[in-house]
Parts: sequence; structure tokens; C-alpha cells
Amino acid sequence: MALFCLCLAAAPPPPPVIFDTDMGNDVDDAIALAVLHALQTRGECRLAAVTITKDNRWAPVFVSLMNTFYGRPEIPIGIVKGGVTPEDGNYNRQVAQLTATDGEPLFPRRLSDTSSVPDAVQVLRRALVAEPDGSVLIVQVGFSTNLARLLDSPPDSVSPLSGRELAARKVRLLSVMGGHFTDPAFAEYNIKMDVPSAQKLFAGWPGPIVAGGYEIGISIQYDPARLESDFRWIADHPLVHAYRFYRKMPYREPLWDPASALYAVRPEAGYFALSESGTVTFTAEGATRFLPSKDGKHRYLTANEAQRAAVREAISMLASEPR
Repeated sequence: MALFCLCLAAAPPPPPVIFDTDMGNDVDDAIALAVLHALQTRGECRLAAVTITKDNRWAPVFVSLMNTFYGRPEIPIGIVKGGVTPEDGNYNRQVAQLTATDGEPLFPRRLSDTSSVPDAVQVLRRALVAEPDGSVLIVQVGFSTNLARLLDSPPDSVSPLSGRELAARKVRLLSVMGGHFTDPAFAEYNIKMDVPSAQKLFAGWPGPIVAGGYEIGISIQYDPARLESDFRWIADHPLVHAYRFYRKMPYREPLWDPASALYAVRPEAGYFALSESGTVTFTAEGATRFLPSKDGKHRYLTANEAQRAAVREAISMLASEPR
């Protein structure tokens, strides 16, 4: 009797993601982090590190409590030193200081003393070294400070490679929320707050960059009614509290950052189309310029009405998905 063997190829490991965020300046950063955790739970990615470009003691605490909430307190966290927005935001501290009936923090976290949080560049270098070549997805949804400094970082005890060499060897895609590709006079916030770093990043990054401009997120907004309908599975969720603290309810939050995160992990899902290839530059004031060219390494996201509806629904469902 002939014997037949059904051999199944092993599924490729989920791609590692580094999430670089200015957590606290806008609540869509928190939505994006929730989306990435949901995608990790689904086996579609793995958060390798979170680095922060908001130089505020409560930003890493909030990131830590989010990671802990999703059962991943061990994810490395780094923070910018001398960043451009040191002030408190509207939800990092507020959510971190919520208490349960026993007086303990409502949302436990691994980090409580943020003075020990390492510099973001060192966390970036360690995370890149630990991953296979050509595997890493970086989602940058804040300022370009950390990644510009990574490019300038020299060889050290972590790696004999410079930061630029590490990026060239390890990173598959850099997905950036930044710029405005339909209004040449508009200086988008993530760019204008640190224009020199944005200029350095786009001029010197060795691999492909896909930018999600202001015009994408502003056209895809979260319906606050989903806070009531989609989170019934749990009494307290840090994202729900963050959303309510951030602005006077009800309001529709543009989904800038989650869109760039969703594209990075699901680039072939049809949620977006891409511009032609070219080169992105920024004026001294932070306005965006795009010069098409066949050998350009930069593209930007576009979306029609049907795609925007699909992105809105995907982000809304992922952000509220049970752990």
C-alpha cells in the first residue's frame, strides 16, 4: 500500500513592528497602539519595541499600561531625550492615575519610575539587531526625532553597524504618518514640530518610505458611538478612558496614525492605493513637496470613498477587539 505524506509548509513568522509615537499629543496614537496589539493577537505582527518622541514622564507610563493591558508588559520602551513636546497631554497622566476600588492603579503597568526608561535610539538599535535582515516594519506616527537620531548613531557595543547601516539591513518598510500631499501650503503637525529631523529622515533613510498624509486621516474619522457599542466586553478599557479624557465628548477623531499602522501590517489588503514613486522633501516651514521619479524611494497613501469606509471599519473593529 502506498503511503502518502501531506507536507505543510510552516507559516512565516509574523513581522516585527517598531512603533514610534508621540503618545499623548493626540489620542489616535493610542488607537494605533490598540490596533497593533489586536493585529499581534491575530498573528499578523509582533511588537518588537515602542519608542516615544514625546518627552514627558507620563508617556511611557501610558504605553506600559497599554502593553500590560494586552498581556505584553515585556515590550521594550524607549523615550526621546530633549524632545520638542515635554508638556502633559490630555490623557496619559489622567489614565495612569485612575484607581480601582482598592486604591491600586486601575490599569497595572510595568513602568512606574520613568527615570529608568532608556534613550529611544538605544532601544531602536537593540530592537533592530535582534531581528532578521529585511524583516522589520517601522511605524512612525509622531515626530522624526528618534529615527533621525538613529541614522546618526555610530557603531557601539550593541552593533558594529551605524544606525543607517542597521536601517538598511534590517528594515523592510518605514510607514510614516506625516506631511500633506494635496495642499502644498499646509505644514502638518508631525513635520513642523521638528522640521530638521523630518528633512534628515526623508533625505537619508536607506529604504522605502510610505507616507500617510494629513488628508488621509482627516477623511477617515472614528465614530464615538463605537465606544458604547464595541467595548461592552469589558468594564474598563484604557483606550476608552483616553478617548473620553482627550476632548469633550462626543467628537470624531481623525484616524491618521491607525491608518499608517494598518497599511504597514496589511499592505496588500487593498485598504489604500499608492502614489507613483518619487521623493518627499519639506520646506523650512514644514510644507510638503513631492517630486515624482522612477527611482524615488518614497510614495504616499491615497484612498477612495470605498477604501476609506473599509479602513474606518477595520480600525474600529481592531481597536475594540477583545484580548
